[in-house]
Amino acid sequence: MTIDPGLRRLALRTLLAAFPGHTAPEWSTDLVEQGLAGYTIFGYNIADPAQVTALSAALRTARPNVLLAIDEEGGDVTRLAHRTGSPYPGNAALGAIGDLDLTRRVYHSIGVELARAGLNLNLAPTVDVNTATDNPVIGTRSFGADPMKVAAHAAAAVVGLQQAGVAACAKHFPGHGATVADSHLELPTVDVSAQVLRERELPPFAAVVAADAKAIMTAHIRVPALTGDDPATFSRAILVDLLRGEFGFTGAVVTDALEMKGASVAAGGIGPAAIRALQAGSDLLCVGADVDLALVEQLAATIAAAISSGELSLARVEEAAARCDALANWTMGATQQEPAPRLGYEAARRAIIVEGSLAGFEKPFVVQLRASHTIAEGVVPWGLSPHLNGTPQLAVAADQTSAEALIDAAHGRPIVLVGRHTHRNPAARTLVEQLAAAHPVAVVEMGWPASWRPHGAKAFVTTYGASHANGRAAAELLGLAH
Repeated sequence: MTIDPGLRRLALRTLLAAFPGHTAPEWSTDLVEQGLAGYTIFGYNIADPAQVTALSAALRTARPNVLLAIDEEGGDVTRLAHRTGSPYPGNAALGAIGDLDLTRRVYHSIGVELARAGLNLNLAPTVDVNTATDNPVIGTRSFGADPMKVAAHAAAAVVGLQQAGVAACAKHFPGHGATVADSHLELPTVDVSAQVLRERELPPFAAVVAADAKAIMTAHIRVPALTGDDPATFSRAILVDLLRGEFGFTGAVVTDALEMKGASVAAGGIGPAAIRALQAGSDLLCVGADVDLALVEQLAATIAAAISSGELSLARVEEAAARCDALANWTMGATQQEPAPRLGYEAARRAIIVEGSLAGFEKPFVVQLRASHTIAEGVVPWGLSPHLNGTPQLAVAADQTSAEALIDAAHGRPIVLVGRHTHRNPAARTLVEQLAAAHPVAVVEMGWPASWRPHGAKAFVTTYGASHANGRAAAELLGLAH
């Protein structure tokens, strides 16, 4: 099939692709020269600050205003610091502190680091209201469960990022916080009335529009009251009538990754998902992480063919491409600023809450319970281990040990048990409760806080996240930091 070169270039202007490795393949720079909107930079593209700065510079030689996006939320979702953990606490910690200027300053510092690395679009902040305690994909990425608090911090985060010259992309519209399913793996449903949505999910998005967020990301979730059977990414009622018509948003609508099951399965493939997203009012199509030249060319050809056949309006795609161009051009105004490297560690210390007493835990045995990670988080180091001053420690899966074995390993020392979403794991809950009934135990919870507290524990410490900064704060609190 012959593709019209003009339509191919137009289609490319709506695509946010990806590539493997620490250097840009030749095809990736060729596509930028041919009009590709840009790339998402993932952890697998990053080795160290000098390398990622060189990578972005190489891509900018192909076109200075290429969009280089990244998921740099701070807290549990980091790409720049995926090898060590983020030096910033995430949204849950910032929401718990409740200092709006601190939130602005943290996000400004994140933005400064991104700008210095040559990255200009942050796929953050997450502004979902986390009302589902067991939400498997949002959790500590949220500022909290109160819509007004989340709205205020969301606006502060957007202002901070954009003061650094980095475009903010607030996510996931119209709200992923009430789900108990992960849209990477399936199509979640939020089956509540339009009134509940307006009172609970939507206030943060109204706030980020008012704060002049340059981009907003769609959610691959089904909201029957507004979207019918479709995910929000494919809904004009959500993206045009509500977001643009009612909220007055004029920036770029960015899709969540189209390779995610919540979009690709619902549409019957990534190509059909791209068509449906554009038809619904999306502007910048995030293809995903598993991308090569063949997939980009396939998507460009699919979009071009849909325009040629009349399935997709030429004017709609031109509108989308123009918004992507405007977003890229806005980012060209960034100036070099100085980051605040200690800010995140200071903030993490302010977030910690201690229930009970840590008296007697001066020389403990530290046990870290292994925990899973989400696709959004990826494999990132967490816990107290990087910060300990020689304190004896053990990492173990809850279902592969026993209270008796841990007590024996402690050799008379009290036990500090470090976990992440501990309440969600039945084996972990049982282990902690048995341990607390027989031995002095303090629990450090580094996931989303729940109401569960193990009976008999001497102390329960909540960090509101598992970043490098959160781990350091907990180790310092316990007097165990080197």
